[in-house]
Amino acid sequence: MNGDEEFFDAVTGFDSDNSSGDFSETNQRVTGVIHVDTGQSNGIGRAGEKPPQENGIQKHRTCLPAPMFTRTDFSVWSILKRCIGLELSKITMPIAFNEPLSFLQRITEYMEHVYLVHKASRQPQPLDRMQCVAAFAVSAVASQWERTGKPFNPLLGETYELIREDLGFRFISEQVSHHPPISAFYSEGLHHDFLFHGSIYPKLKFWGKSVEAEPRGTITLELLRHNEAYTWTNPTCCVHNVIIGKLWIEQYGTVEILNHRTGDKCVLHFKPCGLFGKELHKVEGHIQDKNRKKLFIVYGKWTEGLWGIDPVAYESFRKQERRGDPPRKAKLDDAAEKADSDVSDAAPEAQETVQVIPGSKLLWRINSRPPNSAQMYNFTSFTVSLNELQTGMEKILAPTDCRLRPDIRDLASQEKERLEEKQREARRERAKEEAEWQTRWFRQGRNPYTGTPDWLYAGGYFDRDFSGCPDIY
Repeated sequence: MNGDEEFFDAVTGFDSDNSSGDFSETNQRVTGVIHVDTGQSNGIGRAGEKPPQENGIQKHRTCLPAPMFTRTDFSVWSILKRCIGLELSKITMPIAFNEPLSFLQRITEYMEHVYLVHKASRQPQPLDRMQCVAAFAVSAVASQWERTGKPFNPLLGETYELIREDLGFRFISEQVSHHPPISAFYSEGLHHDFLFHGSIYPKLKFWGKSVEAEPRGTITLELLRHNEAYTWTNPTCCVHNVIIGKLWIEQYGTVEILNHRTGDKCVLHFKPCGLFGKELHKVEGHIQDKNRKKLFIVYGKWTEGLWGIDPVAYESFRKQERRGDPPRKAKLDDAAEKADSDVSDAAPEAQETVQVIPGSKLLWRINSRPPNSAQMYNFTSFTVSLNELQTGMEKILAPTDCRLRPDIRDLASQEKERLEEKQREARRERAKEEAEWQTRWFRQGRNPYTGTPDWLYAGGYFDRDFSGCPDIY
């Protein structure tokens, strides 16, 4: 782990090896769970039974069993100033900065709007398919809005599976490396319409008042019915005011989605906040063919929705707009005064909702969050169900599944210390025997479309032979 990563771990708590404080996701159980035939690799029950939806769950919970910790009593700076001269990786952070999920479950949130992938598969024209894929790529980061809590770091060998027959997919992920931390995932459509896979390794940078997570790793979506593969990387995520002030998040950078069969490309610009917050959350871009001819314009906000329109109609509207209402120029002296007077980066006011251009096509709109979302770490309805564990699920889950992690579900500080010490001891034993860690469900290789290093699904997870899984809990 390099210095930037250690500092990011310290100030945001992303390295929760030494977290203090307790967290309990009370082990409540919901009755009425159907019995699942664990011999069925696709999670479908015995003949004549109503098929389960998600690992045996018929109805998903709508709230967490325990409310969110208050963070008003904690200050990162009050902790850091008492630790001058100590190694940053040794600083103990309160568990109040965590949310009750593993990072593997965070990755699973990509699937919340998976209907866009199913829709893409049904489209006969490649331009329409790219529109759906672009909307899916933007929707994948939408759940991060106002999510300032950190997920728990996955343990080496930790896994997470999710089967949602109501949404038409199943998903498996594994923590394949600890230093550097790499999470690999694989998902497939239950109707054999898509494959979705990749590996995530964020490069972390500390900029004084903010922490920037630059995405590393390729994301691949394959539409099997069209023999098409799309690849892209996620935008950069920045968390502001990690030392003092109100935490707020922005996404920025250019995302390029390439259709490897047709050569079509979608170029999406996630706008940085800007001086007065006018660009906050905005996404603008276009779809072009292999000859770089613009075919379609897309615009919107990753916190709200995405729209698209024909390039000619878009340019006509912008010309009329410029003639009728010229933009006000920012005053440099006002900007300088603001920059000098702020101790923290003030969270910008969210501007009015997206101005929809007449004739535009709605590509995607964000789901409404539960009314009590603010008391549940700003989780979406999809996210609330991710760590749900009902009676009987332990019999079909891999023993490495993060639903079974005791430090997330019960007394975090004591259990985390025990789990981390167990992991360190296992690492010492491997070093003594000169043995390398063996991943269980993924193998190192190269992405078949980009040629870049990647972790590829080795198969077999849903056969449910977990006899070779490591004992990590």
